[in-house]
Amino acid sequence: MFAALHTRNYRLWASGQIVSLIGTWMQRVAQDWLVLTLSGGNGFAVGIVMALQFGPTLILSVWGGVLADRYDKRKLLMITQAFAAACGLVLGVLDVGNVVELWHVYVIAFILGCSSAIDAPVRQSFTIEMVGEKTLANAIALNSMTFNMARIIGPAISGVLITFVGTGWVFLINAVSFAAVFGALVAMRAKDLYSVERAPRAKGQVRAGFAYVWGRPDLRVLLATIFMVSTFGLNFPLSLAVLARNSFGSGADAYGLLSTTLAVGTLLGATLAARRATAPRLRLFIGAVLGFGIFELLVGLMPNYILVAVLLIPTGALNLTFSTSAMNILQMSVPSDMRGRVMGIYMLCFLGGTPIGNPVLGWLADVVDPRAPLIVGGVVSVASGLFAAVYLLRHNNLRVRVSRQATGRRLPVLDVLQIQP
Repeated sequence: MFAALHTRNYRLWASGQIVSLIGTWMQRVAQDWLVLTLSGGNGFAVGIVMALQFGPTLILSVWGGVLADRYDKRKLLMITQAFAAACGLVLGVLDVGNVVELWHVYVIAFILGCSSAIDAPVRQSFTIEMVGEKTLANAIALNSMTFNMARIIGPAISGVLITFVGTGWVFLINAVSFAAVFGALVAMRAKDLYSVERAPRAKGQVRAGFAYVWGRPDLRVLLATIFMVSTFGLNFPLSLAVLARNSFGSGADAYGLLSTTLAVGTLLGATLAARRATAPRLRLFIGAVLGFGIFELLVGLMPNYILVAVLLIPTGALNLTFSTSAMNILQMSVPSDMRGRVMGIYMLCFLGGTPIGNPVLGWLADVVDPRAPLIVGGVVSVASGLFAAVYLLRHNNLRVRVSRQATGRRLPVLDVLQIQP
């Protein structure tokens, strides 16, 4: 279950990540709460901040993938971590000094979004260089476990700190937490990293990445499904904050607890993924998307706080299952000199729809009902999973007919939802 931790470089990375990610989740909760406070509880304002924070992904994530394919990923990560720490520091100083305004949060969210858009594909494609291909699936699952352990701890701590000392100190603590992952990157032994083929500097590399993905029907439908689910279904930072404040009349501690119960589910899903001995298939991905959509819809229909918190646990587990299986399929089925760009396209699909979805969902929460983002997200996720299943079945049937015409014989039944490089 912990095979990847036998590698020294990965142990350093995981230990630094848990500290830094706790700070990151503390800041996410504090940022949402600060925006709600400054805007008088306006869900649309939260959507705008998220759009600014994730909007740069639309342009920069694929270029981040190009950088990852060309250059030393460890050095690139040091640069992006330094920018993220600076954003937390500036926002914390403004908030503690009681001079913070809503437009300050907008600007800092945008700068942080630019850094994160470059960081994400570099970070994801760096995993294989730390552990090698043999334990890559385990390392990806452990990355998710680390992320979701922080997702449990961070919001809970943040909710308490916001109540007693305010949001500003949360931002400052997050800025300090980046020292852990930065130190881990410095302490790594470069000679122990697994060598991978790097892409040469050339024109048209972004276009080549998109052409490669488009030429793979399995990747094409997987990424399209990720885009739809993440744009409309993964709206929990917005929907849970608005739900806690406007539907249940609760404070930051209640929002933090809802975020924590969601993270308990994702940690459970990550644990199961780490124990899985075989590489995931598209059938697992699609099944998890359908299950996630159904449970998110149920969360939106629950009449009280306790039932919402309970149902967030299986919702989180299914969320983690479909995202981890997608990442495993992508990383294990593409050539090393294309991995950064493919992961950049993945991050584009995973986060790039946020500037579209969150303002719309925030508006729905304001004018229709605070539960509307969850209900809409659940319906869209179920529809996307069904479309992906039908598309793959039809594509497979076409491929079988073509193969029969070429060979003149009947082929055995194919596993239509298994990855086909």
